[in-house]
Amino acid sequence: RKLRPELPQVACFDTAFHRSQPAIAQSFALPRAITEQGMRRYGFHGLSYEHIAGALPEALGAGADGRVIVAHLGNGASLCAMHQRRSIATTMGFSTLDGLVMGTRCGSIDPGVLFYLMHERKMSSAAVEDLLYRQSGLLGVSGISNDMRALLDSSDPRAAEAVAQFVYRAALEAGALTAALEGLDALIFTGGIGEHAVAIRTQICAKLAWLGIEMDPAANAGNALRISTAASQVAVCVIPTDEEAVIARHTARLLHTG
Repeated sequence: RKLRPELPQVACFDTAFHRSQPAIAQSFALPRAITEQGMRRYGFHGLSYEHIAGALPEALGAGADGRVIVAHLGNGASLCAMHQRRSIATTMGFSTLDGLVMGTRCGSIDPGVLFYLMHERKMSSAAVEDLLYRQSGLLGVSGISNDMRALLDSSDPRAAEAVAQFVYRAALEAGALTAALEGLDALIFTGGIGEHAVAIRTQICAKLAWLGIEMDPAANAGNALRISTAASQVAVCVIPTDEEAVIARHTARLLHTG
């Protein structure tokens, strides 16, 4: 604003897409006085999910409005359950720490662990915050890297353990979101890992085979749009995300109407 005071600025919030969720999916079981002050599950990666929602008709046809889980897997990672291309539930909550194992973030953790670290280990709140945001996740478990490519290429058993935790938690949360949707028609992979890590998609889908997922190994290896077989009860697709395009469209619309 100092350099170009006349230049309009537009903020596109990563949480906005999730406001369609029912109240019960957004709320914590905390005293009402606290929740009424805005303490709730906000969810993130909304710009990515908005892009995927717009791309679903081309990928799924009439199935686009069905029960869909989108897996945005990257250094930051989350899942979103959609119905009629609207957010029903998501794995991230009040902050970007919640849900899946990520590059350097721990994902869901028992709050008692935090009390223990602060009371028994005498860690400050700032030290705990740094631990959870920047020292945990794939990096913390492996002690090697937060980059999934490096871990998949490594023969170190710690790398394999980090990958296994990532896959386990993704499949676990996908099962929970399937319950929220009361069934599943399609699973979409996106994000850096979701779009490119063939092995991760294979392992996650293997753990979700109970849903009727049947993978097409050749299509998966080629990063095809649809990577499940024609007989699969759940369609599995890979759709590249484009958050920048979503921001550009919102900005153009606001500037045009403003």
